[in-house]
Amino acid sequence: MINDSALLESRTLRHSVMDRTDVLDRVKALSLLPDGMHVTTAMVATYFEVSRKAIESLVLDHRTELVANGYRVLSGTELTSFKEVSGIQSRSRSLALYPRRAVLNVAMLLRDSEVARQARVYLLDMEYLARTQPVENSPQPDIATLHARIDDRIDQRITHILGKTVVPMFNALIETAGEHQRELIVLRTGVQHIERRLRQHHTRLRRLESPRQERPLAGVMAAMDAMTGREFEHHIATLLRRDGCTDIAVLGRHGDRGVDITALTADGRRLAVQCKRFAPHLRITSPELQKFVGSARVLYASDVALYVATCRFTPEALSIAAEAGITAVHRTLLERWDAGEMLTVLK
Repeated sequence: MINDSALLESRTLRHSVMDRTDVLDRVKALSLLPDGMHVTTAMVATYFEVSRKAIESLVLDHRTELVANGYRVLSGTELTSFKEVSGIQSRSRSLALYPRRAVLNVAMLLRDSEVARQARVYLLDMEYLARTQPVENSPQPDIATLHARIDDRIDQRITHILGKTVVPMFNALIETAGEHQRELIVLRTGVQHIERRLRQHHTRLRRLESPRQERPLAGVMAAMDAMTGREFEHHIATLLRRDGCTDIAVLGRHGDRGVDITALTADGRRLAVQCKRFAPHLRITSPELQKFVGSARVLYASDVALYVATCRFTPEALSIAAEAGITAVHRTLLERWDAGEMLTVLK
């Protein structure tokens, strides 16, 4: 499984993705100097949400690599000329400049920055997608794979029969059962419980049996960022179904009253989900969380509520989520969930 630490350790790997500077603006808007080409050390520190000292220390350790990607320090007449051309105002006798390649280089070297980590994840996502695009004349599945697919269909068929045939049969019998009505209701409840547990067991078994390396993190976030809002909602519904949820309904764009998906968890709790496919550099704010709290708890009477976003949450929004019992599925948690790690609240 490829993870972002690979870029921290391998200069060869960093060099292979150095042209993908567009990743910077996908993760967070990068402000440039008036020349439209460079940023200063202070601007780099602001972008990565770290101290200036952290950037200066990184430059000290990796100066040769950064210089190879355009980093340079101006002084003397060269600095004077740059100030005249760019319009920058500075009394400093020297000025460090970073082109976009050097800023991306910093992202692949800076350990203690969530922004840098997201940039590394995005780079590996793009590489993974590029390497896994379907090609013509792909090989046919082997016998073991075909048997696994058949077993999967049998399990799905059993749960389908329980939910769509046996339970309705009990419903019909209960209406005309008279003195045996109570016993039939108990039996129906038992069948519904078995159905839910079978779905949950099958989902967990498949996750345990599949090798972890077959569920890489790479490719996860780039694929979701490329989705439309509607596609993202259906993708989240697929994850819920994978983790044993039933009665999943993806609500329409109009009239959803602040909730995008409703469902039942594997153990029968009412679930409400809000989905936001936002750009990675944006944030979910407290007013958005407050609106969802009202919709999920009051309008939908949910037992479990998820606010799923492809970006991060402001500290105020996280505080409201914690107080209201809302699970904030931020970008990092969503990445792990999509890769196969079940959300704690759904277990």
